[in-house]
Amino acid sequence: MPARPATVAAAADEGENKPQTTRCDCLVQKQTCDARLPNIGLPQLLTLDVGCGINKYPGSIGLDRNPNTNADVIADLDQFPYPFRDGAFQELRAIHVIEHVSDVIRAMEEFHRLLAPAGRALIVTPHYTDFSSFCDPTHRWHLNSFSLRYFGDDDGGYGYYSRARFREISTRVRLLAFWRYLGFEFLVNRSRWFRRFWEFYLCYLIRGKVIEWQLEAVQAATAGG
Repeated sequence: MPARPATVAAAADEGENKPQTTRCDCLVQKQTCDARLPNIGLPQLLTLDVGCGINKYPGSIGLDRNPNTNADVIADLDQFPYPFRDGAFQELRAIHVIEHVSDVIRAMEEFHRLLAPAGRALIVTPHYTDFSSFCDPTHRWHLNSFSLRYFGDDDGGYGYYSRARFREISTRVRLLAFWRYLGFEFLVNRSRWFRRFWEFYLCYLIRGKVIEWQLEAVQAATAGG
């Protein structure tokens, strides 16, 4: 496993040939964070990998609650706010994270807060008909491809649950390999209508594997306009 980032003091002690590190200028001023991030320039620090684990997305800032990961910042993902300023990131990745949090709506609101205007979120989670959704005892939620609609225009009348708004760029369901090879994955993702039909009537037979959402943060003024 790669070594943890050194502190500024440690880097100075080790000599000028060692990579320099710096505090992330995106950290919330009122909070203290001892994380030191690679000194690659803030314009490049645009991606936050929430719950990064040991496979942190290249070039991103990794956030995780487990110190035995490759995270740059250690924080409890169920405690809000996360230690970053509003609108600090252009992209946020939450890969197999949303099913673990204690409050999906509050987590989505935090993702929205962290994204710059028109910033994008990639959220991946098991489909609730997949074996992996229920075999992991740390999974708190079992979602389908319409579970995040409360945050968009098609909120089903339940948009009052949150003021955070996202524009759906794409929603893709990946099926178990057998059904994918038979072409059903193409059909499920061909239209929103057929995907809804599949969720209602067919998904327990033609089972899903993973849901992938690509969302764009909509600011309050735009959402109200």
